[in-house]
Parts: sequence; C-alpha cells; structure tokens
Amino acid sequence: MKALVYHDYGPPDVLKCEEVEKPSPRNDEVLIKIRAAAVNPLDWRLMRGEPRVARFAGKLLKMPIGRPGVDVAGVVEAVGPGVTQFKPADKVFGGCRGAFAEYGCAPESKITSIPDNVTFEQAAAVNVAGLTALQGLRDKAHLQRGQTVLINGAAGGVGTFAVQIAKTLGAEVTGVCSTRNVEMVKSIGADAVIDYTNEDFTRQGKRYDVIFDCVGNHSVWDCRGTLNARGRHILIGAPHGAKVAQILFPWSQALFVSLFTKQKTITFIGKARKEDLRFIGELIATQKLTPVIDRCYKLSEGADAVRYVEQGHARGKVLITPN
Repeated sequence: MKALVYHDYGPPDVLKCEEVEKPSPRNDEVLIKIRAAAVNPLDWRLMRGEPRVARFAGKLLKMPIGRPGVDVAGVVEAVGPGVTQFKPADKVFGGCRGAFAEYGCAPESKITSIPDNVTFEQAAAVNVAGLTALQGLRDKAHLQRGQTVLINGAAGGVGTFAVQIAKTLGAEVTGVCSTRNVEMVKSIGADAVIDYTNEDFTRQGKRYDVIFDCVGNHSVWDCRGTLNARGRHILIGAPHGAKVAQILFPWSQALFVSLFTKQKTITFIGKARKEDLRFIGELIATQKLTPVIDRCYKLSEGADAVRYVEQGHARGKVLITPN
C-alpha cells in the first residue's frame, strides 16, 4: 500500500509517498480503508522534531518517527480479535496512527460510526480539532448558556469548531481572526468578529466569561485583564515556531497564578472519547455544525498539504485523500 513516510526529522520535503507493508489489525483493532485524513499542527511539529520536546511528545503519544497522521475516516476492511462493535463495510471515523496512507489500524476505543448524511471528508476533520474544542469549552471552561466567549484563532482548525460548538451551548461568541477570514467566521455563527490586524482584543476594554485561546500570542496577564472576575482562560495553542520556553512558561505561569485568583487559566490536551466523537457527528448530521474544509490534497501531494498547514494560514481543516 502507499503511505506518507519520513526517515529523519525535517521540513515537509522529508515526507515521501512510498510503498509500505499493509498493516494487520491486532487485538481490539480494526483495519480501515482510509477515505480521508486531516492534517494537524501536531503532524508538522512531530515531523520537524522542533522544539525537541516534540520528539518526547511523539513517543508519549505512541507516534513513532516516520508515519504522520492521526485523524481518519474510512471503511472497516477487517477486524482483529476482541472487536465487538464493528464489522467489515462499516463507515467509521476517529483516531488512527499513521493516517496518511491507504490503510491504517485503529483501536476500537478510538473510533465510532459515521452518521448518515455525514461525508468522509467532514468526519475526518473531527478527531483532534473537534474534540479539543468540545472538551475545552464544555469540560474545562464549563461554558453556560448566555455567557460570553472570545475565541482567539477563530478561523483555524480548532477555532472553527469552537465557534460553532460555543453557539450550540448557547453562548454569545466573539471570534478573532485576520481580515480575509472575517466574513467566514461570521458565516459559521460568530456574533461579533475582531480583525486582529486592526485591533488587539486585550486592549479594547471588553471582558468575557471565557477566552478560548487557540493561538497563545498574548501573555497570560493580558488575557486575564480581558476576563470577568470569575472568568476562565483556556489555553490550547502556542505561537507558530515557539521554542520550549515559550511553550512551557505560559503553562507554568498559568498554573501558579490560578492558585491565587478566582480567574483561572487552564491548559489541556483533548482526549479520545467515543461519546464525544458521536456527539460531534450528530451535530454535523443535524446541520448544527459544519466542518470548515480549506483544501484537499492527494496522498502524493502530502508534503504540500503539511507545508500549507505549517504556514499557519489555513481556514479550518486541510485533508489528505488516498486518490
């Protein structure tokens, strides 16, 4: 089968489309014939191995060097011993290591069925971005109906999910994005949009119940000055090309400051949860949420797909399909 692989850390040019051995499902795994996979910033960070903490993160996430991709949608080809929820020909989506390929094996616990009326492309966009947005807003921010939320980075992969999920939770949503994305962010439900090329949201004088920060380009202190007295700052992003210190310092600062104030800054990484995948799938099926898909590349163009995401200007999600 064909798959995107790399044999050393480096820029997108290290990615090659090569023939590799087709995997076989192990205990509690299913073999998926992949129809679409989504690119995440995690993919290029692990591929570059910079900052070097990314190499440790890859090992921690059991993503060995050489096979990028974690978001997948496709059709079950075969099931391994112990699998009870799926059978061949089932349409599924969720998490799968080495998803930039024609086939991949996924744990039964990390995938779920694709609802009717949801395309493979829409489903492939969900896993990392959708789960991060849902769990950050619902579980970490405890966002309630009628509250105000600002989403910094509203046009990106996580941000476009966050805008729509916040609306389904009944919040008043303000999105922050560049000029070219203002109308798109409005179209997916934002009540107000701040063009960061013209205005700094931390200087405008308005306060919010929640800041959902996909970018991390403002200090923890500046964001706290934009929160209500009991507001929550959910920090899930880091500046493009950030060094280790730039990533770890805001996180440690957030932990320290949160111990002494009613405002809270919270950092987290989304977790694989079948029930959350199903929830987002139903939102898509009932047209309460529409994944924003910027571009779709063929497997042979995978290096271009990762390069485009690495540039940091993608609207919503970028996909890779086998053909």
